[in-house]
Amino acid sequence: MKWSEICIHTTNEAIEPISNILHESGANGVVIENPLDLSMERESVFGEIFELSIEDYPPEGVYVKAYLPSNSFLHETVEEIKQEITNLSSFGIDLGSNSVTINEVDEENWATAWKKYYKPAKITDKITITPSWEEYTPKSSEEVIIELDPGMAFGTGTHPTTILSIQALEKYIRKNDLVIDVGCGSGVLSIAAALLGANEVYAYDLDEVAVNSTELNTKLNKVDQVVHTKQNNLLNGVNRQANVIVSNILAEIIVKFTKDAKENLVPGGYFITSGIIQAKKQMVIDDLENQGFNIVEINELEDWVSIIAQKK
Repeated sequence: MKWSEICIHTTNEAIEPISNILHESGANGVVIENPLDLSMERESVFGEIFELSIEDYPPEGVYVKAYLPSNSFLHETVEEIKQEITNLSSFGIDLGSNSVTINEVDEENWATAWKKYYKPAKITDKITITPSWEEYTPKSSEEVIIELDPGMAFGTGTHPTTILSIQALEKYIRKNDLVIDVGCGSGVLSIAAALLGANEVYAYDLDEVAVNSTELNTKLNKVDQVVHTKQNNLLNGVNRQANVIVSNILAEIIVKFTKDAKENLVPGGYFITSGIIQAKKQMVIDDLENQGFNIVEINELEDWVSIIAQKK
């Protein structure tokens, strides 16, 4: 079978909404090619990334690549994708050059080539994420291992926003906490929360594929009895008293449910937000403060920001 690779030259800010558009259009895999991967000290900080070549990367911005079956509907699908991506600018999202190219690839090449980007990655001093098909030997008895099958469009758990979220979870989760994960995607944050000692984790996502991916990965990591996964729109209709709420989604979405987050936290509970591009940082801070949260910590990695707020 033949597949077509659609490549969008865009910005860091647009990665997640474009990935979502590609997934909803039937993409069977997404790869992010960021030139920062070539210069970062991945060995000492994030684990090992193999076989990267400078020719694969743009001089600026990022490539978001996805794979669609080559059929009679391809042209129509690509045009719809282009239009939906262009519409993102109405939400204030910088699309950069927003150029789109198409290449045909063999299924055999596609099925194996993307795995070169995904190797065991040390996320914190304590937590390592490994792909489900890789053999990995823990370096110490204290190391927490998360096995992950990225699924269709939810990434490998090594994006800066995920790293910031996991670092915050490691710092603020206490044994037997109740945690809510809003926009669970692959389930990596829910799994991290469970392995870090949470007694109950409630994982919500509007996307049915994300819910299925989370269920698969929680079983893979043997925490499916702790993590309760449900299809849900943000925190609509949710009424719980959590110690920690974590959400790694776009800033524009975070500000839509800060009030609901506050209502679902115990006094002194923490709201960990990530997925925030630098240009949107102040917008999220202002919204959290308007809802009565105290900003206790702001962390940054590459162009991304994580804000930890505490309910008074």
